[in-house]
Amino acid sequence: MGAKNTNDFKKNFTGNSGKMRSMRSLYKTMSAKCHFRYKRLLCPGRHSNLCWLRKMYRNMSCKCNYIKREGKTMKTKKNWYDFLWIWAIIYFALGFFNILFAWLGLIDFMIPLFFSIFAGNKFFCNNLCGRGQLLNQLGSNCHLSRNKPTPKWMTSKVFRYAFLIFFLTMFANMIFQTYLTASNAKSLSQVVKLFWTFKIPWHWAYSQNLVSPWIAQFSYGFYSLMLTSTIIGIIVMILYKPRSWCTFCPMGTMTQTICKIKNRKAE
Repeated sequence: MGAKNTNDFKKNFTGNSGKMRSMRSLYKTMSAKCHFRYKRLLCPGRHSNLCWLRKMYRNMSCKCNYIKREGKTMKTKKNWYDFLWIWAIIYFALGFFNILFAWLGLIDFMIPLFFSIFAGNKFFCNNLCGRGQLLNQLGSNCHLSRNKPTPKWMTSKVFRYAFLIFFLTMFANMIFQTYLTASNAKSLSQVVKLFWTFKIPWHWAYSQNLVSPWIAQFSYGFYSLMLTSTIIGIIVMILYKPRSWCTFCPMGTMTQTICKIKNRKAE
């Protein structure tokens, strides 16, 4: 490894980059024996830095996930946002009993846009996405995923942007249905649509005249959108890698595009 590559590696490894934070923690928990073993992979001209880190992670034993301090074995410390997968479960549970809680899902729409527009990064997708964490919990920790490679067509630019356009079209249709309800051109439909097609009665989750009908209509439409996308994520999680959904997530594609445009202007 040349001097330039070594310096770049040290800079990334000791910096505050979110992408390297987990690998720094991983490296610190390794014993001296593990350090020696995996540093041998740093052969000049044969392995890149990320390649070495991936190999180190894949080949680590369970003992390497712990660190000894003062004679006691301790687990690696987690951040508060590592438990946001619980929020994803709470959200769908609340919407099951009261559909008006579906409005809380707008948080998962506004925050990633905020980070991409004002900070020019995908911090939300990498650290704060409760759905992505839930898929990882089910796939990795509960071993529900087959861990097969995600198909190339699923990660292609054509598919990702086509799915984004389709998703935005369905979102626009949901807004239009809300408008029709608000203008009394259409009555409130107390159903949840799965895959934008199958209607499931959901009348128990809303009491009549509690709020304006259009507010409830938006709740049903938005909850349908969130539930459908989560089910799609679970299906691809079972078939392929745990977070295969993240490769074509409409919000991820949108924020990535915003970040590219913002960074291009900065240059």
